[in-house]
Parts: sequence; C-alpha cells; structure tokens
Amino acid sequence: MNRLPASLYYLEAVVTSLKKSGLLRTYYRDRLRGYRLGAKAKAALLDGWPDRFSPYLTGDTDTNRLKSEVNRRLRLHRLAETYVTMDNAGIGLFQDEKPKVFSPQGHCGEAIEYPAFYSSREVKEMGIDATQIRSSRFTGVLLAPTGIFVTYNSGAALMKWRCKSEMRVKALMWSVLCQQRLAGQYRAEDVHGLVLGDSMELAYQMLTSTGGAKHDYFMLDGSYDHFYFLTNNHQGEVILALLCDPLKTAELNRILSQGLIAGNAGKAIEQDAAEQDGTPVLFGYSCDLPRIARFSTSLDLMERPGTLICFDFQADVLRRYCGSRVRFQTIDFTKFEGRLFP
Repeated sequence: MNRLPASLYYLEAVVTSLKKSGLLRTYYRDRLRGYRLGAKAKAALLDGWPDRFSPYLTGDTDTNRLKSEVNRRLRLHRLAETYVTMDNAGIGLFQDEKPKVFSPQGHCGEAIEYPAFYSSREVKEMGIDATQIRSSRFTGVLLAPTGIFVTYNSGAALMKWRCKSEMRVKALMWSVLCQQRLAGQYRAEDVHGLVLGDSMELAYQMLTSTGGAKHDYFMLDGSYDHFYFLTNNHQGEVILALLCDPLKTAELNRILSQGLIAGNAGKAIEQDAAEQDGTPVLFGYSCDLPRIARFSTSLDLMERPGTLICFDFQADVLRRYCGSRVRFQTIDFTKFEGRLFP
C-alpha cells in the first residue's frame, strides 16, 4: 500500500473509512490477508464509471471471481503489483484510456503514441489465437513507442519458467502485432522481455540461474535477446518510464557518452561506446540481463577489461556477477531523477 500515490497515513485512513462504510472487507485465509470489494463498492464503481470498470467487475472475468487458493491469490497480488508499477510510471492501464489493440474484432487504428499496459487476460480475449499461451507466466504486455515488452513479475524469488510456453507468447506478439495489427510500427526485433522483482538480489539469481534441478525455473535461455529487470519500487518505476521514452533515453546516453569515443558495433564484445584506449563500455542502467551476461562473458573469453555504467543501487549486485574484469561507473539515481524527471 505504501507504493500508492499518497502518504501512508492518508491511505490507512481511506481504507479504514471504506471498511466502515461496507465498501471494502478484509479476507484472511492461509495466513494471507487481503482486501475484497463489497457488493456496494462494485455497484458504485459500475454506476459511476461503467466503461472503465465493467471489464473487471462483471461476468465471469478473472478479477470478478472470488479466489481462496493461495496460488491464485498470489497471482492476483503479482498482477496488482504490476498495475501499480505501471501506473506510477505513467503508463495507461484502463481499457477506456488506451487503444483496443487486442480486441477480438481486430485493430486497425493508429500507432501506439503513449505507453499502455495490457494484462494477460486482455491479451487472451483475442480468442482462438490466444489459446496457445494459456500456460504462460506473463502478467501482460507493455506497448510503448520504444517496443513491445512481454511483462513478468517474479516477486521475491525465481519464477517458474517453461521456455516453450513463453516462446509461444513471443511468437504471438510477432504474429498479431508485428505482422498484423501494428505492422506499421513494430518489427520482430522490437519484442523484448521485462521482469519485475522485489530487489536487485533477484537480478543476481536470474543472471546465475541454471533453471534448478528440473530446469523449470527462470534462466537466461535465449528466449529474448533483451530481457530487462526492474525492481518493484520507485527506482524501478522511474527506469520503466525512461525505458518507454526514446527522447530521455537518448539524452541520458548523450550525457554518458561525453568523454568517450564511438564503440565498434561489429566487434565480438557488445558495447555502446569505448574509452579513449579502446576499452569497451556498456550502458547497463536498464539492467538488460542477457546483454550484461554477453558483455561479461565476452570479456572473460577475450581476457579483456571493460567498463559498465549503471545506477548506484544496481552496482553491488552487478559487480558481484561481472567480477574483477569489469570496472564500474555509477549514476547517482537522485541526481538523474532530478534532471530528467523533475
């Protein structure tokens, strides 16, 4: 609750008031406590904003069914957490404020000009095309001017991962968005992965994971060339907003490139720039896990040093993963936010 846009004292007062009015009730089972909307609250929302809330609070939709099983409640929590991260990053959520890209009737509208998040349930509403992705762990798809981001929320631990199921999601995005509904805006290489986690420690686990004894947990298996890791907190929200904004990303890259020379994209070592002596430099502030892994592995194989630029709160974990060959330069997150997101 402390991630919602208000003081904790105010939010607690609002929850107390809603409970006293019978609009919100506490549900406690299996040592998990949550809140559920009462019938009066649903009726009020549907009466005041039918276009916005009817997709969530009517019929047999997933969000309109009571769930008592722990795994189902935890999945709803991860989805709600994803919604909060997206909303705090300024990304459109509600169906009445974004293009109906995944409508069963198809979409022939304008290009995506502003970032919008579509939950996995919205994607699956396409109908028969979506039946092949029912076993996927994705929470939804973020569409932004900078690309298509298939989104996951791993929470505090490595998530279950079935490569074939997740590749079907990627293939569906290629087919439906890149070749049909938004073919004029996106290409196949614009489909990326995005995973949210509770701390940077999880990023280290993902970078070093081999999938577990049964190979059914997340690992970098090549599913996505770019798979971004963001923390479920204010820092992750700001970087997510940056990831969706090509102008601010270009401005940050321009600032970071000062004093550097152009990197050689054709070399075996992935790089964004180079030191004056030719040492490769990677801009790692977006925490693109496969890219960081490729950079570190290439340096080890070629027995060369390199420089990685990241935010200060990312450095400890990435330094532990990359080892002594990589020199780190850090961006002060507070100063960065004050300059690009005042």
